[in-house]
Amino acid sequence: MVLSGTGKGLGSMAHILLAEDDESLRKFLAAALVKAGHAVTDFGDGGDAFECLKGFTFDLLLTDIVMPGMDGIELAKRAVEMNGGMKIMFITGFAAVALHPASDAPKQAKVLSKPFHLREIVAEVDRMLAAA
Repeated sequence: MVLSGTGKGLGSMAHILLAEDDESLRKFLAAALVKAGHAVTDFGDGGDAFECLKGFTFDLLLTDIVMPGMDGIELAKRAVEMNGGMKIMFITGFAAVALHPASDAPKQAKVLSKPFHLREIVAEVDRMLAAA
């Protein structure tokens, strides 16, 4: 687990929980989000990310869908049960799975399909966080 962020005031910084099993992608995403002014806690496993949710509050869950341990859809469902105000964004190569009604993914979740550019995901995160 890595808690990281910039020196910006806490009032303007979002706290993001990032769950992505591809280590290189996770590190690039975390670095881009920190550079954009957010605090990021990242995990390579959905189960570990869920354990962190029990002790910390986050503004956004940014999660892959297909991961070892707990998958991203189950993680998102549990996250919303714990904190109904948390925003959810899936990053996945399997967008049809997240969008399928039988998946029980949180309906307000945003789905961003891989591959994507880091600037694109940072912009989507900022848009989601700015929305009421």
